[in-house]
Amino acid sequence: MMQTALNAHKREHISTFSRQKRREALVGYSFVTPAVLLLIFFLVLPFLLAVAFGFTKFNLLRPDKIHFTGLSNYKLLFTDALFYKSLWNTLYFTVIVVPVQSGVALMLALLVNNSLKLRNLFRIAYFSPVVTSMTVIAILWISLYNPNEGLINSALHFFGISNQPFLRSSSQAMNSIIFMSVWQAAGYQMMIFLAGLQGISKDLYEASSIDGANKLQQLRYITIPSLYNVTVFVLTITTIQAVKLFVQPYIMTNGGPENSTRTLALLIYQQGFQFRNAGYASAISVIFFLIVVLISFSMKKFLRDK
Repeated sequence: MMQTALNAHKREHISTFSRQKRREALVGYSFVTPAVLLLIFFLVLPFLLAVAFGFTKFNLLRPDKIHFTGLSNYKLLFTDALFYKSLWNTLYFTVIVVPVQSGVALMLALLVNNSLKLRNLFRIAYFSPVVTSMTVIAILWISLYNPNEGLINSALHFFGISNQPFLRSSSQAMNSIIFMSVWQAAGYQMMIFLAGLQGISKDLYEASSIDGANKLQQLRYITIPSLYNVTVFVLTITTIQAVKLFVQPYIMTNGGPENSTRTLALLIYQQGFQFRNAGYASAISVIFFLIVVLISFSMKKFLRDK
């Protein structure tokens, strides 16, 4: 009798535990479902449509005239000099911006993390460009880069340097956009690094000071290693933002001069919405997606090995 009662109690306990687990799972799914639906409708479904449209000739103004063309868009893409130029510009921007912007952000974080007077004012000043519309920033820098009346050329003229064409030169336009982009976005990464710096125990610095370590040695052996995970996150998000470069060249140069600032994102927009060639734009989008995935996995493997 006692054994039967124990078995019944055990079965009741298991049943109660199972009901509780089901309720917890139901609550969890109810929270996850909206995010999953948004992910499907705004990421997965558009990508699948892009893959499908990449095999068609599709004019946005004539959605009733879609023709299946097989691999013709991809054949055209891999023989299109403008595609390779846009790919090179995107990679060039990414390779330069990611380390420079992350390095500047780290230096700014180290600066404002010290017990300086007005450090809160410096934090606001460095972060304010991040919360300002990129359109406003781009228009502002068009004025600054003006080859005749711009403030930058006025400053260069004061030091005896002749006026520079900046955005009107195929050799300077992309570097000018890079400089502006680093200035605009470094404050965001700075705040992330600052949060990481404030999470490092001060006991480590005090112990190293007792052992005779100077500031540079503390930076090398304590600060940098302690910020490893933060650095990986910053490099990842900066790379994602860099490969999506669109607003700056669209507003400041429209891809010129001589296609020196035309990026893949801008090329996709122009092909799809200006020239109404949605099929070709979709093919470029698919290749662009694969390139971004390849870069992401390569970065992940490199940083993990390091």
